[in-house]
Amino acid sequence: MRGIGKLEADIVTTLTGVDLLASTWRDDSELAALNASDSADWIVVSEALCSALEQAWAVSRESSGAFDATIGPLVNLWGFGPGEMIDAPPGADAIAELLEVTGFENLHVDCASELIKKDVAGLMVDLSAIGKGFAAERVGVLLASLGYENFLVEVGGELSIRGMNASGEPWAIGIEAPLANQRRPHTVINLTNTGMATSGDYRNFFEAGGEIYSHTIDTRTGRPVTHTLASVTVVDGSAARADALATALLVMGPEEGMAFAEREKLAVLMLIRTNGGIEERQTAAFARLRDIT
Repeated sequence: MRGIGKLEADIVTTLTGVDLLASTWRDDSELAALNASDSADWIVVSEALCSALEQAWAVSRESSGAFDATIGPLVNLWGFGPGEMIDAPPGADAIAELLEVTGFENLHVDCASELIKKDVAGLMVDLSAIGKGFAAERVGVLLASLGYENFLVEVGGELSIRGMNASGEPWAIGIEAPLANQRRPHTVINLTNTGMATSGDYRNFFEAGGEIYSHTIDTRTGRPVTHTLASVTVVDGSAARADALATALLVMGPEEGMAFAEREKLAVLMLIRTNGGIEERQTAAFARLRDIT
């Protein structure tokens, strides 16, 4: 194993590599170059970017587009991308125009050959909803390759967990209460050898005309979600997949999302706003995790 200084440098290098790979906030990322291309031909990409795109595309297909990695233009239109924030919702015509250049079906991924193809000019990929989980997973792979058996990696709230904590117990993980102006745990769950991600609507939003507009955009409508689901936590062996699934379920909402999660046997906890406060719903798989710990 490496000294702390060298290990820290390796972790920083790994995280910087993910940023250079998949950031929509920097012009020199590989993803930015892919998005800038209007080519309809197959484009050669790195193994790492292809892996991230493949995972994103798989969850897009699994969720029938509730998670959609081509959401980039709509995210920007609603002021949640790297451009300027907005103080009023965009018009219906602008939304309809961008819906024509979104849709995961227009993105093709061939990681056997490290190739990507876009069917429509203007198609943009946004990996923000899987990027933090992907980064946590990459750091976890690094630590495992260096011989570490017990670790918890957290990147922006998404987790890659292995082994036990310093007391020889499973890691105690707090799931945050969906409160905009404070941070406190809603519940605690003990986990090992897995990934976990939480998506919520209570941190990133804007208000206009008395309405709250969430940063969670449904590519099926081109608009922010409006249901009562405040946050979704997913436990999955892959932190990247957990990250993407949490977004998909937040888009679906409490009824459609819970039906999907149970059908796919996902370990999911939902926190739903009610007149009386917060209602908790969990899948059978998540309940079993609680019973085990």
